[in-house]
Amino acid sequence: MSNFLTPGVYTEEVPLLPQSVAAVSTAVPAFIGYTKKAIKEGKNVANMAVRISTFLEFKEIFGKAQSTSFSVEINEDETVKSVTAEAPKSTLYYAIDHYFKNGGGDCYIVSVGSYTDTANKDGFLAGLDILRKEDEPTLIMLGEAAKLSSDDYFEICQQALAQCEELKDRFCIFDIKRNDKDAEGFRNGIGTNNLKYGAAYTPYLQTSLNYIYEDSDVSISKLSSTQEGGVFEVIYQGIKISFEGSESDIPKFRVNGGNGTDIDFTTSDNNLLTIFNVPEDGTSAIDIITAWEGFNDKKGFDIVAVGESGDIKRTEGTGGQSFESTAITEGSFTLDTKKGTALYSKIVSELTKEKIILPPSAAIAGVYATIDRQRGVWKAPANVSLNSVIGPVEKISSADQENLNVDATAGKSVNAIRSFVGKGTMVWGARTLAGNDNEWRYVPVRRLFNMIEESTKKASHFAVFESNDVATWLKVKAMIESFLYGIWQQGGLAGSTEEQAYFVNIGLGKTMTQQDILEGRMIVEIGIAAARPAEFIVLKFSHKLQEV
Repeated sequence: MSNFLTPGVYTEEVPLLPQSVAAVSTAVPAFIGYTKKAIKEGKNVANMAVRISTFLEFKEIFGKAQSTSFSVEINEDETVKSVTAEAPKSTLYYAIDHYFKNGGGDCYIVSVGSYTDTANKDGFLAGLDILRKEDEPTLIMLGEAAKLSSDDYFEICQQALAQCEELKDRFCIFDIKRNDKDAEGFRNGIGTNNLKYGAAYTPYLQTSLNYIYEDSDVSISKLSSTQEGGVFEVIYQGIKISFEGSESDIPKFRVNGGNGTDIDFTTSDNNLLTIFNVPEDGTSAIDIITAWEGFNDKKGFDIVAVGESGDIKRTEGTGGQSFESTAITEGSFTLDTKKGTALYSKIVSELTKEKIILPPSAAIAGVYATIDRQRGVWKAPANVSLNSVIGPVEKISSADQENLNVDATAGKSVNAIRSFVGKGTMVWGARTLAGNDNEWRYVPVRRLFNMIEESTKKASHFAVFESNDVATWLKVKAMIESFLYGIWQQGGLAGSTEEQAYFVNIGLGKTMTQQDILEGRMIVEIGIAAARPAEFIVLKFSHKLQEV
């Protein structure tokens, strides 16, 4: 009570409402990777955790995507024969785009280098150390690290799981490396520690996102007219033998002896070139070329000298040796030299058909954000279709998923992304890596506890240095019970009554001893019946006998 010394009228506000718990954000991913730049408001923000809200903001701060190199082959009539894309080393730009297209919201970006730098384990470990100092991120994204060697990737994943265990407010979304089809490599390399703080997804996704490229990075080769039919060539010692014909032709050649003294040739209708009258100790390439120039019935074959003119020996056997198909070009140029032409438009049209393949983690993070926003963190982030996805790069059947979902050896579950007719590409799993743990088997259970623990922890700060007595205990208990009641009403906790859904215990003789109070400890026990997903729906049918 205040001490009043001067006569007058005074006002006092009496707090009647209890303290409340504000739920923390649950789906704020932090992406670690390499970007074109890292400049925000003129300040270098490399090796810093930068919060962004939109993809446009990402492009303004971190720049555009790393340019993709293309190799394009065109025929003589300027029709496109083939397009080959050399995937960029850094795909963080596309991952962020995919994240927002799947409903993602605020996130953090940690740029640990530029496109000119070589991705390495130390850069990602440094990024994790930066994240350790940030309070808001709740999801750790390591899709870019999956491009490293398996040993480096697994070490980074283990450090991320250790950080989750240390801070207890975040969760990891892992990608199974693309060449690890049955996930055995990941299961063997990830270890056994802190598995309840992570979930893994497979396979990679064929997205509908286009490659970003510069015209100068598109190399174009114009093929000769003979290439349309088929050009074959083989280098044999000091000569190169070529053949022009249809793609179905399989030319062969042989170098034989004979009864004559001069080098001679025969060309058969089954595309066999025979060089005969070659001495046992060989002959020079010059002698063969000279004789070839006087031979008329070449039938599509040609012979030229290559390298040093050594002795040409006889071939073994009598069946002949095969050629290899090769490409002959009239010239090479880049796309920027053809801007404004019909050829430019044709090639650009073909390049737009090339779509990038990405690890699934970025899209999964977007699903987490969408489910948390629409339903709540207690809803399993599964049975949801993915946006901007053509399909998984590999189809997973129900039999395949049995081995991924249940790991009888080590219990490390891996969530599958599957394509269903009429439904599209769906997330079809919601297990943590602790697949054999009855408490922490499911992703929504682990993340719900993360949210409740972090929310109540922050809300309880008001009680630090308050009197450790009944009045403070009641405030803390009422605050936490009110928070849990709200989650129960929304369907986040199981139970038909409050008593079945949760409990909060605090007090002397209940959670604390007199010694605890003397040492300044206030202990609160909280029990939560987390709602678990219905992973297996079993419909039982039987015959019902006819009743008279």
